[in-house]
Amino acid sequence: MQHVMNGYRGLSLLVSLNADRIFSIGTVIVGLLAGAFLGFAIVNP
Repeated sequence: MQHVMNGYRGLSLLVSLNADRIFSIGTVIVGLLAGAFLGFAIVNP
């Protein structure tokens, strides 16, 4: 159980250190998907 808790703390530390990077990648992906959806909606009315 102690090993699981240490692994969870390590994962939590990695996520907290890279939260801004994860957020920016997510924002780019959402923007690309929204652009593709709008482009498809304009071309195929």
